[in-house]
Amino acid sequence: MARKRKAAVVDSDSDFDASYEPRGTRDDASSGGEDEDDWRPSRSTKGAARTLKKKGKGGKSGDASNAQRFACTHPASLHVLDRPVALREALLDWYEGVHAMRGMPWRKPFNPQWDGEQKAQRAYEVWVSEIMLQQTQVVTVIPYYNRWMEKYAASDIDSVNSLWKGLGYYSRAARLLAGAQKAVRDFGGRLPDNAQDLEAKIPGIGRYSSGAIASIAYNECAPVLDGNVHRLLSRVLALHASPKAKATLDLLWAAAAAFVAAAPRPGAVNEALIELGATVCKVQAPSCGVCPLQAHCGAHARHGASEAPAPPVPDIEELCAVCEPLPSGAGVTAYPMKAEKKRAREELDVVSVVEWRAPPGGGEDPERWFLLVRRPEGGLLAGLHEFPTAPNVPQSTSPQAQAASAHALLSSLLVSPPPSPSGTGGSAERSPKGVRVTQIAQAGDVLHVFSHIRKTYRAQWVLLEGGAGEAPPALAANPVLAFAGDGDGEAGAKPRAAARKTKKAKAHDKNDDAAAVVAAAADASPTPPQTQWVRMDAVERANIGTGVVKVWRQVRALWEREGEDHDARMYRRLRIYTVVSSLLSAH
Repeated sequence: MARKRKAAVVDSDSDFDASYEPRGTRDDASSGGEDEDDWRPSRSTKGAARTLKKKGKGGKSGDASNAQRFACTHPASLHVLDRPVALREALLDWYEGVHAMRGMPWRKPFNPQWDGEQKAQRAYEVWVSEIMLQQTQVVTVIPYYNRWMEKYAASDIDSVNSLWKGLGYYSRAARLLAGAQKAVRDFGGRLPDNAQDLEAKIPGIGRYSSGAIASIAYNECAPVLDGNVHRLLSRVLALHASPKAKATLDLLWAAAAAFVAAAPRPGAVNEALIELGATVCKVQAPSCGVCPLQAHCGAHARHGASEAPAPPVPDIEELCAVCEPLPSGAGVTAYPMKAEKKRAREELDVVSVVEWRAPPGGGEDPERWFLLVRRPEGGLLAGLHEFPTAPNVPQSTSPQAQAASAHALLSSLLVSPPPSPSGTGGSAERSPKGVRVTQIAQAGDVLHVFSHIRKTYRAQWVLLEGGAGEAPPALAANPVLAFAGDGDGEAGAKPRAAARKTKKAKAHDKNDDAAAVVAAAADASPTPPQTQWVRMDAVERANIGTGVVKVWRQVRALWEREGEDHDARMYRRLRIYTVVSSLLSAH
C-alpha cells in the first residue's frame, strides 16, 4: 500500500551539468549526456484531472494499462525517501560484506585520526579515481590509477597525456591537470576541504565529484548522484520521468541527501550507494533478490512482486506532475525512464601516414621517419599527436581527391614541399635533389567511435624520398591546418556553459567545460612543437590516441603485406632461376 509521506524539500538551484555527472560504466553500461534539456512538465495537475474525468471512476478508457494509469494517479509523495535511517542501516550492513570484493585501491575507510595532510592526500586519491571512472570500467581503471599514483609528477599536458594514454576521453586528464594547478597556485597544494569550495573553485569538479571527495575524504555529509545512484534511486522512488529534467534531478538529489543526512560515515554511505547500483541494481537483470533495499523499493513493490496492489487514487492536488506513462508490461528495468539518445553523426577523415626514408647507405636498411602533428589545446583529443589529417571530408571523396589532400597538407607542413600532382610548384622542380612523393597507397578504413560521433579514418600511406641530406625534410614553423571537431562532446560545451553563466555569473566555469579547462592547462604549460618527425619504432610511444594507433597498425599491415608479396616474388624468381640453371647444366 502506498503511504502518505512528508513533502519533499528540493534544491531548486540545481542545474544538470553541475549536478549530474553520469560516470557511466564502473561495471555497467549506464551513462548520460551532458546536454541540459529544457524541462516542461508533461502532465500538470489540471491535465491529470482532465485525464481522470475522461476515464471516470472506474477507469473505463478500456485499453489503458495499469502501468499507464499509475503514471496519472499516484501521489507526488511517493517520490520522497521514506525512513532514510532504516534504508541507510540496511545499506551499510550489506556494504560491510562486499566493500573489498572488487579490489579497488582507492577504496579505504575514513579515519577520524587523519591530520590535514593525510585528508588532503585522501582527497586527491578520491578525485583521481572519480575522474578516471567516468565512462570507464573499474577493471580498466585500476592499473592506470596505480601507475598514476606511483609516478605522477607531471606539470604539462604532454606528460599527463602520456600517463593517460589508452584510457580514452583525454579531456579528463586535462581537467585533472588544470585542477591540480589551481590547487597548487591558490590552496597550497591541497584540495578544499568542503563540497561547496570544491565545486566553486576547482575547475573540472562539479556537484557529484565535490560530494564524493568531501564525503569520503573529509567526512562531510554531502550527497552524490552518478549514473549508478541515479538508476538506483529512480527505482527506489518508482520515479519514471525524464532523467535529465530539473524536476527529476531535484527529487533524486533530495533522496541522495536524505541518505547521508547526519550520517556518522557519509563517505561509506555514498560508496555503498554507488556499489549497490553498479553490482546489484544493474541496468539489465537487476539482482532484486539480494538487494538490501528491496523491502523499501517502490519499483519492486509495483512490478517485482507477483501480485502488486494498485495504489489508491489520491486527491487531485496531491498528484505527481513529473512522471511519464510507463510502457505496457513494464518491470523494474523500466526505471529510470530511458533518455532519447541523439544519433551519432557520421564523419570521414582522410589520414595521411607520411613517411620519409633516408638515402640508403652502407648496405643498411634506410631510416624510416614519420610525421606527427600536435592537436590544439582545446577541443577533441586536446594536445595529442596524430598523422596529418583532412577532417570531415565528403563521403564521396575519390582516391584522387584523397591523394590531392596529402599534397595539400605537405604544402603547409614542409618548408620545401614536393611538387604538386599537376607538375607546378614545389621545390623538387627547382632542385633535382628535392623531396618527392614516390608512392601513395590506400590502406583502407578504420572506424573509431566517440561518444557523439562515428568517425571513419580513411588511411593512406604517403612515402617521401629525397631531400638535401640525411635528415628528414624541414618542417614549417607555423603550419595552417584544420582539425576535426568534437568527438568527446567538448566543442558543444561552450554554448551551454555560456547559458549557465547568466544564472551564476559570479562563478567561473567550474566543472564540465572541457575545452576551457584544456585551454587553461595549456596556458600554464610550455607549448611543445606543433609538428615533428619520429622514428618508426617511436610512433606508438608518442602521445597518440587510440584511433591513431588503429590507423598506424592498419598502415603497417599494408606495407608488411607488400613486403611479403615482394619476398614471394623474389622467391619465385629464385626458384625459376635455379630450375633454369639446373636444366642448362644438365645439357
